Amino acid sequence: MLKNLFNGRARAPDGVRLYAIGDIHGCAELLDRLMALIAKEEAAATAHLQLVFLGDYLDRGPDSLGVLDRLIAVRKARPDSIFLKGNHEAGFLDFLKSPADFEEWLHWGGAETLESYGVERPWARPVEDLAADIAERLPPSHLAFLQGLELFRVFGDYLFVHAGVRPGVPLEAQEERDLLWIRGEFHHAPPEARPDKVVVHGHQPTRNPVDAGWRIGVDTGACFNGRLTAVVLEGETRRFVST
Repeated sequence: MLKNLFNGRARAPDGVRLYAIGDIHGCAELLDRLMALIAKEEAAATAHLQLVFLGDYLDRGPDSLGVLDRLIAVRKARPDSIFLKGNHEAGFLDFLKSPADFEEWLHWGGAETLESYGVERPWARPVEDLAADIAERLPPSHLAFLQGLELFRVFGDYLFVHAGVRPGVPLEAQEERDLLWIRGEFHHAPPEARPDKVVVHGHQPTRNPVDAGWRIGVDTGACFNGRLTAVVLEGETRRFVST
């Protein structure tokens, strides 16, 4: 139950303005545009800005390589930024380890990721060949970034995670697959099975961001419609900024 949230009035930590950014999916140009909007707001802000990226940086869009370059640069410039793992990052890492078992990643937009790194003809080559090729081309900094992604983070009254949580299960007992993949069961959880934090997540693309009170969805389908969104949390306020 949300018994500790004062009728939905969840609070971010004092003195901090959080920007939680939804699924980027290889859209480096949209990430640049959103970061420019955030930088413009920062110039007039009194609170400390902290960024939380909700996962799914790779696949579908044209420039997954460029997205990771930019995120690594953000981490260097803003060391307190949080980078969460999405199901697409998990799929890519699984493909690297066992391409024959995770060939389906190519159909999730993985082919576009390979092409962004210069891997040619992803639909016309054996998957083992593709995995070996991308392993050679992938910068060590990119691999280290992907391997170091977190599954979730809690700030104040907010829980940040890629997909959501399994209803009725304590946070410490959640399974990685649910945190990265869950949809309907989480979205329609009855009040008595919801966590005691407001969940901020991506994973489920919607035309507009969703504020359901107990959960906030910020995947607005960047790779489909050109709209990349962040939710801005400061004190008890919530608002959205989009490209």
